[in-house]
Amino acid sequence: MKLLIPLILLLVGTGAGVGAAIVLKPAPQEEHGEDMANCLPGETAVHAETPKTEAKDVPVEEVAYAKLEDQFVIPVIADDKIAAMVVLSIGIAVPPGGEDAVFAVEPRLRDGLLQVMFNHANIGGFSGNFTSTSNMRTLRQDLLNSAQSVLESKVLDVLVLDIVRQDV
Repeated sequence: MKLLIPLILLLVGTGAGVGAAIVLKPAPQEEHGEDMANCLPGETAVHAETPKTEAKDVPVEEVAYAKLEDQFVIPVIADDKIAAMVVLSIGIAVPPGGEDAVFAVEPRLRDGLLQVMFNHANIGGFSGNFTSTSNMRTLRQDLLNSAQSVLESKVLDVLVLDIVRQDV
């Protein structure tokens, strides 16, 4: 009997969460080409400067991945209080053998990436639908620019391996 009430509450909570997700699911966007697909009405597409070498242009056999061991924890501030915590795991795509270069400058790399994530949180990037394509594209591009400023051309791409937001 002691386990029956928590089990019922768990099932009701899960059902309510699934129901809310179904009801609040955004409507599919109309296709207006790749550039305009993620723009709000009245916005125009802005092309970010792309790095000289992108991981998409390099064959899979010529890419190695360096997963940064510790996760990044970013507070989301609203009304001068912590409203949520975001936890991210990041991986860096480099040419084969470049993993050692990543780990050699990891403290500087983490500092730059963390500053980008704080800036992203401060402009509301982790609020609302924080995993939308446009939000994630902006975050990845900013992370890539930061990583390339530390490691120069050795960074091919920055991968967001895990992202979790816990509201407080």
